[in-house]
Amino acid sequence: MDLTIWALLGFMFACYAVTANDSIQTLGTYISSNRDIKWYYQFAFMGTIFVGTMLYGFGQYDPAFGRLEKFPTIEVQWYHALAPMILIVLTRLKIPVSTTFLVLSVFATSVVMEKMLVKSFMGYAVSFGFAFFSWYLISRYVLHEGEKGQDKHNNNWRIAQWITTGWLWSTWLKHDMANIMVFLPRYHPAGDGIYELLVIGVMLLGLGFMFYEKGGKIQEIVMSKTNTRYVRSATLIDLVYCFVLYFFKELNNIPMSTTFVFMGMLAGRELGIWIHLGYGNLTYGKEHRKAIFPMLYTDFFRLMLGLAVSVSLAYGVFYFNSL
Repeated sequence: MDLTIWALLGFMFACYAVTANDSIQTLGTYISSNRDIKWYYQFAFMGTIFVGTMLYGFGQYDPAFGRLEKFPTIEVQWYHALAPMILIVLTRLKIPVSTTFLVLSVFATSVVMEKMLVKSFMGYAVSFGFAFFSWYLISRYVLHEGEKGQDKHNNNWRIAQWITTGWLWSTWLKHDMANIMVFLPRYHPAGDGIYELLVIGVMLLGLGFMFYEKGGKIQEIVMSKTNTRYVRSATLIDLVYCFVLYFFKELNNIPMSTTFVFMGMLAGRELGIWIHLGYGNLTYGKEHRKAIFPMLYTDFFRLMLGLAVSVSLAYGVFYFNSL
């Protein structure tokens, strides 16, 4: 395996940055609702699913799961490696950046980037609408989102949550591993195993550190939403998100921002809960409206800020490549 120093640095930064920023999507509710479980048990479970998913990808001769078919193989330069470094900084500032745009856009052509944008905004709209109607029905018929969700069935809900989050985690990996693998040479199976060990080993280190930090600073976005600390709500969040993510995974191989899908789902969920609980309780509805709308505006502003940084960086790379 032939690696330049910039490709290796970009890969290592991307391993941590992509995992840390996107932890709010796949593992945020899992971490917040399992605070009584030691971090290394959580890491062992999700690490096992990660290894299994990656071994499946290597067995299919494509650890990027088809997401890099539209991207030409190019020699990684310093400005490519800059993208995941910026992502680390934005993650520490609690900005839910689209890792797909920030990392892959510097490798994409303008045509591919346009398709990524369209698919991502469509993902936001679909997840918003699906989550809105789902949580209106869930709040009305399945559970009361105004309660803590602590009852005699919590052990059953916890088992369901771990299974659901494991499925979500595997589905997310098949979307977003392209953001990491793009820095490495395209995979050829006739090797000595160093390629596989490098990818799996570095990712496991980043994943373990993320669990040790309990999700890091960006985890606060998940913690600010209604009842994400409780197992029942967390299970249903992961289940709905996984359905939407699986739909777009099967739609086509164009990469998309899973962050857009996740943030759209959270926004639709909050409004669905408010519609159900607020109209039946005017006092609660007024108080909840004062709380959620500024929060949703802030989340959307951060998302657009991250997108602006990503697009600016991509066009900066286009400029350097044209020189």
